[in-house]
This record gives sequence, structure tokens and C-alpha cells, in this order.
Amino acid sequence: MSETPQIRVERTLALIKPDAVHRSDEIEDFIVRNGFIILEKRRLHLTPDQCADFYSDQCGQLFFPSLTAFMSSGPIVALVLARYEAIATWKALMGQTSSTKAKETHPDCLRAKYGTSDLRNAVHGSETSSAADREIRFMFPNMVAEPILSGDAAKDFLSTHVNPTLQRGLTELCKTKPADPVIWLANWLLTNNPNSPKILFRSVT
Repeated sequence: MSETPQIRVERTLALIKPDAVHRSDEIEDFIVRNGFIILEKRRLHLTPDQCADFYSDQCGQLFFPSLTAFMSSGPIVALVLARYEAIATWKALMGQTSSTKAKETHPDCLRAKYGTSDLRNAVHGSETSSAADREIRFMFPNMVAEPILSGDAAKDFLSTHVNPTLQRGLTELCKTKPADPVIWLANWLLTNNPNSPKILFRSVT
């Protein structure tokens, strides 16, 4: 009998580069619609030296001076993303490094939509899990990265801490029959979760 494959929940770093910052709301919406959770977000303007440190693995490449000049030319948005197989999924959504080639092969990817060249290609993503760890620490030095549960540990956490609360909330939802069930449930979960701040959502009309 074969074992059930383990779902790999990962974190990755995403950058919205200076050429695409003005479209950051659209890109973030695209990220969320593709199953990611945005754990951390900050807008910052890197110096050339900081860019050189961040891209230190590219040092010595002919494009390195242009890369650091471009990445320090304006503000960027840094995001920590999480979902199963986050690194590979984010890379696929970004598309090829060359925006020109991306437009030809995958016109719906982010670099095809928002990039204009190999350099000005809108977004960045971590290549590997070790690169993700390093890049997240670089952009979010004060972030406390709790381990992401997976496999049996994740199932135990859900069955012990999540499912009972959710079941009570859904039961109350059925009894109450509110006009906006999604907002009602969001507020109920916040109110009944001792680890969450008491912030209420409101319907957008």
C-alpha cells in the first residue's frame, strides 16, 4: 500500500520591482487568487549597496551593475508568500526571466503582462528553499518565522484547534442566517479566537 504524498507548505519571497510597483494592487490580487497567503509585506527603497548584497550570487555577471542600478532606481514591494509548493508555483506564475520570451510562450504570466525586457521584468522570486530563507531574512530581518506544519502535525493541529472552532461558527451561522454570511463568519471567528485582535470586517457596498 503506497503512502499518501505529503503536501509541502513553503514560504517564498516575492518582489514587485520598480517598473511594476504602480501595478502592485493588481499583482497582489493575482497572488491571492492563486492560493497564496501574504504573510508579510513592506514597501521599501533599496540603496545600490543593499541591492548588491541581495543579489550577491549574481556578482561578476555582465548585467550585475545594470541590475543593481535598476533595483535601486525606485521603491519595491517585498512580500512573504506561503502555500503548498510555494517556490515552484510562484516561479511558474512569474514566467521566464525574459519578458519578451514570456510574452511568446506564456502570455498570461506576470512577466509577460507587466515586464518589458530581461532586466525590467516586473517581479522576482526565490529560486530554492535556502534562497527563500536568506532572502526573507534580508527583506524582513525582524520577522519571527514559525515552522510551517505539514503531514501528521498539520492534521493534528487542524483537528485540535481549527475544526472545532470552525464547526461551532458554522453552526451559529446556520442558526443566525445573517444577510452577509461571509462577513458574519469572519467577525465571529475573530471574536471567538483569543489569539486574534478584535477588528471587525464591514461589508463593502
